[in-house]
Amino acid sequence: MLTTQENDLLCRVEGEAPMGQIMRRHWLPACLSEEVEEADGDPVRLRLLGEDLLAFRDSDGKVGVIGEFCSHRNVSLFFGRNEECGLRCIYHGWKVDVEGNIVEMSSEPSESGLPAKVKHKSHPVREAGGVVWAYMGPADSMPEFEAPLFAPTPDTKISIVKILIDCNLAQILEGAIDSAHSSSLHASDMLPARVDGAQANDKIWFRPSTDKAPKLFVETTNFGFRYAAIRRPITNAHTHDYVRTTLFIAPYSVLIPPNDRYRICLLHAPMDDTHTAFYFIAFGGDSTPDRETWRKFNAAQIGIDVDATFKKTRVRANNYLQDRKAMKAGNWTGIPGIPNQDIVMWEPMGPIADRSKDRLGASDVAIAAFRKMMLDAAKTMAAGGPAIGTNKPRTPYAELTSFEGLSRNPPIGATSAPTTAPWWRSRLPLCRAPCIADPLSIATS
Repeated sequence: MLTTQENDLLCRVEGEAPMGQIMRRHWLPACLSEEVEEADGDPVRLRLLGEDLLAFRDSDGKVGVIGEFCSHRNVSLFFGRNEECGLRCIYHGWKVDVEGNIVEMSSEPSESGLPAKVKHKSHPVREAGGVVWAYMGPADSMPEFEAPLFAPTPDTKISIVKILIDCNLAQILEGAIDSAHSSSLHASDMLPARVDGAQANDKIWFRPSTDKAPKLFVETTNFGFRYAAIRRPITNAHTHDYVRTTLFIAPYSVLIPPNDRYRICLLHAPMDDTHTAFYFIAFGGDSTPDRETWRKFNAAQIGIDVDATFKKTRVRANNYLQDRKAMKAGNWTGIPGIPNQDIVMWEPMGPIADRSKDRLGASDVAIAAFRKMMLDAAKTMAAGGPAIGTNKPRTPYAELTSFEGLSRNPPIGATSAPTTAPWWRSRLPLCRAPCIADPLSIATS
């Protein structure tokens, strides 16, 4: 349980809120590259950390993330003309480039010198992995841009689902790192099967366990934490465990366990205190599904499940279009798509859930670890300390990996206490070598 004050500290990101200040010390996903694909194309409205912003690609192909409202009279530049390397306000003709320079003031005499005195709000931008990234913090704290963990090489195949969600960042992150819920909530999409490890096709995922009560072990790391969810497998239950590790990469990324075709990363961009942009990313080699196949699998297709701005068609007002007939016929939730099933859990809690009413159990060890870590991080930030995830040395993002597979039971005498579980820490990979380990090769002497 958290107090109201602790809950606010964990969830609020606008203004001077410590959690928002942490986010401002990191590169944040602002939008997908496909949203601003065309040079001199339509600008895109964004909202990050309570700021109303626009993204646009100029005539030279450079992407800018700037304040939405004109520095002249505060009208929206969304309706402006994207032309000749700048976004021109249609009210008086003021024109701003991707770096926030006012390059033209049609309504002002040339000798006024006003353009040199005005700087429009803009944020540094990088583009990588199909995502436009923005840095919104102090210039003297800007970290070097690092290749995203889902794009370790330029030729990595990447497919991205994006959905705008009507609740706070922490609410969604807690769902992302909660392994226990997958056995129930996603039961119709993650089917138990007699397989050696997690497998996938374009319509379903398979896993080698029916166990719905995993034992959890958490390990703090230099990037956040990782934890192992250990289940009883369907086959060889007397000699093996089924192990799934999840990584929380502070402050907003999660690597969930992979399958035999691709790895999976989740990004959570805080739009404001009560809205979040959610990115569900499949990545890896040639077996990674293409973008439309991935979006169809997750019931997140543009024009069907979400609109052109990634607002979802399934909302609380229409009961998320839940199909009760499908439930009676055997579907667990009556809701298609893994992210949509999660959203139905996250949003009805409220824009900011009241965590003082929680009753955490043994399956919530990772949730408790997340809350403690991020509350401590927010207090450190408020006291003038460094933002979590910025201290060095830190394992490079591109080297991190989650894991899933069958592992031989710990030897006789090995401890299984959550705070001292060296048997899995020493045997399961943390870095990418290989990306998906041979599950039956993980064994003790």
